[in-house]
Amino acid sequence: MHHEPELAAEGGSAAPADPHPLQGIARVLAAAGTVWIFLMMMMVVADVVGRNFLDTPITGVAEFAARSVASIVFLQLAAAICSGRMTRSDFLLRLVGSRSLTALRVLEVGNAVLGTALFVALAFIAWPELADAWRSNEFFGVQGVYTVPTWPFRALIVGGSVVAAGAYLLQIPSLWRHAGEFGEPA
Repeated sequence: MHHEPELAAEGGSAAPADPHPLQGIARVLAAAGTVWIFLMMMMVVADVVGRNFLDTPITGVAEFAARSVASIVFLQLAAAICSGRMTRSDFLLRLVGSRSLTALRVLEVGNAVLGTALFVALAFIAWPELADAWRSNEFFGVQGVYTVPTWPFRALIVGGSVVAAGAYLLQIPSLWRHAGEFGEPA
């Protein structure tokens, strides 16, 4: 007897039934990104208050915030992947899943393979920039006023890409066993 797969009641998405092996690491990285967002918000508020009410802006806040955005995104990618919350359209998955769970599995696994390849490629592309920033002791800011090394920001992009690729790769067996995000066993 064939049951039509349904999305979970809350939010329209459900992670596969098996716990993800990188869930703990992903949560720690996402928590670090969340704390970073909060601290960055506090810096921006302090800069705005200092700039508008005390006529003393905080040097480097705009540059630091600009560099932080990509780092925060890459810190939180793995958590989105592990929890099944990466941005996607469920319309096609519902349509395919209502007709064939095997086709749904193929789409889900194909998405995970493509995601793995994308983030591995991104890590390889970003690695030379990280190595160069480390070797050349590259900084951003205004020398003598405010400088910050660029390598930690580049390292977070490389590291976040590697963990995101691992998150996609390690969910493939669960996706195959459980008919994708709908959580129905085969």
